[in-house]
Amino acid sequence: MKIYPIKKPIRCDIENIASDKSISHRCAIFSLLSDKPSRIRNYLQAEDTLNTLNIIKSLGCKVEIDNGEIIITPPTQIKEPNHILECGNSGTSMRIFMGLLSSVDGFFVLSGDKYLNERPMNRVGLPLIDIGVQIYGREGGNKAPICIQGKKLKYFKYHSKIASAQVKTALILAALRGEGCEFSEIELSRDHSEKMLLGMGADIVKNSLTLEVSPLKKPLKPLNIIVPNDPSSAFFFALAAAIIPGSKIVLKNILLNKTRIEAYKILQKMGTNITFELKSSEYEDVGDIVVEYAPLKAIEVHENISWLIDEAPALAIAFANAKGKSILRNAKELRVKECDRIKATVDGLKNCGIEAEELDDGFKVVGGVAKLGNVDSWGDHRIAMSFAILGIKCGMNLSGSKSINISFPNFKELLMSLGVKVENTTC
Repeated sequence: MKIYPIKKPIRCDIENIASDKSISHRCAIFSLLSDKPSRIRNYLQAEDTLNTLNIIKSLGCKVEIDNGEIIITPPTQIKEPNHILECGNSGTSMRIFMGLLSSVDGFFVLSGDKYLNERPMNRVGLPLIDIGVQIYGREGGNKAPICIQGKKLKYFKYHSKIASAQVKTALILAALRGEGCEFSEIELSRDHSEKMLLGMGADIVKNSLTLEVSPLKKPLKPLNIIVPNDPSSAFFFALAAAIIPGSKIVLKNILLNKTRIEAYKILQKMGTNITFELKSSEYEDVGDIVVEYAPLKAIEVHENISWLIDEAPALAIAFANAKGKSILRNAKELRVKECDRIKATVDGLKNCGIEAEELDDGFKVVGGVAKLGNVDSWGDHRIAMSFAILGIKCGMNLSGSKSINISFPNFKELLMSLGVKVENTTC
C-alpha cells in the first residue's frame, strides 16, 4: 500500500468504523451459554470474528443472517467436532475458547495461521492446567495446535499476576460450566466479559479486583445487542485528527468503557482536545468522541497499560509528532502480540527519520519531522494501520497491509473518504 500525504485538514463525522472486535467475539462465544437464540446487530464482519462464528457452528450452533442481523441458535449440548477448530490469526478466539472448552466433556483441537501458532498460549494454558484441565500442545502446551480434554471442573481460586481480560474470561467461562470460582487480578483488566455475562443473568459478584463466580444453575438469557463501534479501530482516526493541523473528527457510536478509552485519555494529556458524549447505556456505555487538533507535547506512560496495549503502536505515532521525548513502559506484552510490536514500531519510526529506541518493556520516541518511509508491518494489522496514519502526514510505502482485513476491512475506504490518496501495491 502506498499512501500520499494529505494537503488539507480533516473535518468530518465518521460512522462506519469497524464494529468492536472484542464484543463481537464474546457475543458469538457467550451465545453458547444460553438455550435460546441470540440476536446480534452490527457484528464485525472481519476475518478474526468470522472465524469465531465458524467455530461455534462446528460446536453445534446454527448461525443465520437476516437483514444484517446475526441470529445464533445454540445446541442443546456442545458438540465434539471431528475436525480442528481454526482460529485464523485471532489470539482472542483461541484463548477464550480454551477456557470455554476446558469445562466441556470432550476432546477439542484449536489451531490458527502461521503467525498465531507461534504466539504463546501459556498465559491461559497454565492457569487452566493449575485448576485441573488437561491441555497439550507444542512446547509443552505453550503453542498451537492446542489440544484440550475437557471435563466439569471443581471450584477453584485463582489469582492472576497479570492484568489480562483473556485470562479472566477463560477462567470465568471454565467456572460457569464447572462448580464456580474466586478470581482475582493485580489490576483491573478490560471488563467486557463480566458486564456482558451479568447482563445475561450470570451470578457474578464483583468486589474491587475480585470476582466470585457461581456455577450456572440454568442457561443464561440470550443476547439482544447492537455491537458498538470499536474504540481501538476508531483511535487511528483520532490519531489522524491529532497530528494534522486544523483537523476535527467526530467518531460516532463508540464503545466508551473506561478500560477501552485510555489511549484517548493519553492523547488528551498530550494536548489534543477530546470530549466524550454518552448516548446510551445497556450492556456497555456507548457514545460519540469528538477529537480536535492541538499541538502535542511529550508524555511518559507507565500506568493502566493493559487498557491501551492494542493502541500502543498508534500512540508511538503520536509520540513522533509531539514536542520532546515520550516514553512507554510496562508494556512487555507487546513483544508477544501478532508480532514483536516494540521492535516493529521502533524499526518503522527509524525508517521514517524519527529517533526511537527499544526498551525491554516499551520504547522511547523523540518527536520530530517524519519523512516518506518504507515500512514493513510484519503482517500485523495494528502496525500497518498506525504507519498508514503517519503516511497521511509524510507519505508511506507500506508492506504487509493485507493484514488490515483481520480487524478493519473498510479502513482503506475510510482513509480515501477523508481525501487521502491510497494506491495498492504488490506487498
